[in-house]
Amino acid sequence: MCSHGDVPSWSIVVPAKRLAVAKTRLRPLTAVLGDGTAADHAALVLALLADTVAAARACRVVAEVVVVTDDPAAEEVVRGLGARTVADEPDAGLNPALEHAARGVAGPVGALSSDLPALRPEELAAALGAADGLPRAFVADAQGTGTTLLTAVDVPLRPAFGPASAAVHRAGGAVPLAGTWPGLVRDVDTDADLRAALALGAGPRTTALLDRLLPAGL
Repeated sequence: MCSHGDVPSWSIVVPAKRLAVAKTRLRPLTAVLGDGTAADHAALVLALLADTVAAARACRVVAEVVVVTDDPAAEEVVRGLGARTVADEPDAGLNPALEHAARGVAGPVGALSSDLPALRPEELAAALGAADGLPRAFVADAQGTGTTLLTAVDVPLRPAFGPASAAVHRAGGAVPLAGTWPGLVRDVDTDADLRAALALGAGPRTTALLDRLLPAGL
């Protein structure tokens, strides 16, 4: 077993692409937000990341949060939230970046999506509790096809995030986890996903940004 009661023991690694190339499927939405500028898109991506990292940092069983990024704005924001950052090496995509970060932490590790603005710390704690003692486990997204959390205890992480990642992780031996974790499974790739996250109660940065850019609501 790797966590005992509320003793922090997990390291959470979070990938953060350069803001200019992240969340491309949200571009039709951000094109109509505010002034419709690239800065508005970057601000939304950064808000999603910040609320995710803040929730992970507030989780009682998480010892540290490590964000893998080469984006200066992302680095500044997540460091301000108490996360550590590492460079995106070998700069070969999402999964190599997560493997790189996971090799640099001690103890059990979880790879967490960066776009979970409705995540609650207690949801993450419950999922990590369910993963405790399992070599590898994962939480599928709301659609059941993607992955929002992949965990590893005393074994390599072996991330396979991307299309149909839930099936790939399951086929690779990771145990699927299920629970009442609405914020944990609600990643944001489209405007419909963002609406669903807002309905759950998104974090303060995402909510404040959208209130400013789109006062009439999404």
